[in-house]
Amino acid sequence: MSGEEDLYHMDNLLAAVRKCTACRDFLPNEPKPVIQAGSQSKILVIGQAPGQKVQDSGIPWDDASGNNLRAWLGVDRLTFYDETAFALVPMGFCYPGTGKSGDYPPRPECAPLWHQQILQAMPDIELTLLIGNYAQKYYLKNHIQKTLTDTVKNYRDYWPDYFPLPHPSPRNNIWQKKNSWFREEVIPMLQENVKLILADQK
Repeated sequence: MSGEEDLYHMDNLLAAVRKCTACRDFLPNEPKPVIQAGSQSKILVIGQAPGQKVQDSGIPWDDASGNNLRAWLGVDRLTFYDETAFALVPMGFCYPGTGKSGDYPPRPECAPLWHQQILQAMPDIELTLLIGNYAQKYYLKNHIQKTLTDTVKNYRDYWPDYFPLPHPSPRNNIWQKKNSWFREEVIPMLQENVKLILADQK
């Protein structure tokens, strides 16, 4: 495809995603798929599912978790919301609701229905971040470790295809304090690679 054809295809694909109502019967709100992607995106962030705040704003990672994620990446909001730099594709595109122990898991319909099409429309992706258990289980399959901590600690085993990370929710601050290697080793490696990719883009 030419550049114009790529853009047209991605625009149509995103329009279809945003009209998706596949799991309407299971959602607490009307479907409002939240996604950011572009045919020239370089870094793909595969997250979990939007919370209610993000569902309301329609802006991916527009919350405290997003603030932490941007700090891990070493980028500002302007860069993060540049679709030529970052694609933000959750496992579930709509807020799934909340139970007694927090948000429900991402709806299982979204990834099988849309992910392959979206990834095929982004041929320039150089780095794919798998954030949290749901993304890691889906993409790493039987190569996943026994715990998320082990998977993240052995991130080099998945390089350069994937870079597994914990969820940047403030709830995981205790996990970060217990696992100082994450901030000492993993974050600098992540930031170095993000910086190199974005520098090549300019």
